[in-house]
Amino acid sequence: MLRISQEEMEQFFEGLVASLQAQGVVCAITSGMACVKFGAALGTKDCDMLCAVNSADTFLNTLESTSLRGARCGYRSHLGAPLDTRWLSGGWTSHFAWRLADEEAALDVFGVAPRGSSPWRSETQGLYASCHTVAEMKRTDRPRDWPFATTLGVKLLRAGDPRGWLHIFDHQVLLEMAAEIPCPSELIAQRPVLGLLSSRDPRLVIALRGEVEFWQQLDHVRIQVYRQTVRSYVVAVKRDPRSDATDLRTQHQSRVEHAERLLPKNPLRDFGIDRLVREARSLAEQMAPQGSLHWLPEVAGHFVGLEV
Repeated sequence: MLRISQEEMEQFFEGLVASLQAQGVVCAITSGMACVKFGAALGTKDCDMLCAVNSADTFLNTLESTSLRGARCGYRSHLGAPLDTRWLSGGWTSHFAWRLADEEAALDVFGVAPRGSSPWRSETQGLYASCHTVAEMKRTDRPRDWPFATTLGVKLLRAGDPRGWLHIFDHQVLLEMAAEIPCPSELIAQRPVLGLLSSRDPRLVIALRGEVEFWQQLDHVRIQVYRQTVRSYVVAVKRDPRSDATDLRTQHQSRVEHAERLLPKNPLRDFGIDRLVREARSLAEQMAPQGSLHWLPEVAGHFVGLEV
């Protein structure tokens, strides 16, 4: 059997989104596949999707009836939450896959855009999330994601969207863009390091390093909060033979039953956003250059989608 090409994978997931949207589901492709669409990456065979939380049932029904080369969809991991409004609205992710003989097509479904500062549903671009939403989702704890955020920031600026200034984390690229496009003064309040750019302050280099370190630690702590609360649920799901059934509906019913007993619906709300930020800053202080955290942005607004 021929391996799945990048083109076939894109067509498959774009077809899935088109089918969902035709049923009234607000959803969009984001992250790696969106980076490919926007010209910020060369390729990926995994797909991340955003889905309006009140459409979880329709989304699940569509997954149940969608096949890839004859393979049916199933849950991919015991770690993820069931595709259910109650957990999607709390920031959980659901993981799925279509398993072929020697590879799989993987899908992660989010109800809330991690680190999103504005409603992603209001500015989707056809089948895809907006460049702005994707750039914010790339502020992860993985160093390899940050160049994508910068590339998307440049694309936003050249498309006339000043929010691009919020996504460029490379010192040299910031200087090059500042020579080409003026940085609006009002954005400095959102991202204080831009004040150093405007004044050509040499401390911009270490300020950027501190900013990136802080965002990475913020995402690290966020992930740990979910991992610490998911343990008993994972154990229960692994022990339940229904969780590995051949049909998606049986897998789902198993996960929902265990989640109702064992899986907190909104771990970050329970943990506290202020506490999350404090712990991330404390960790960043141990890793970042001295004095580099003086220009950090306010980040509480990046968690409004969790209804904290």
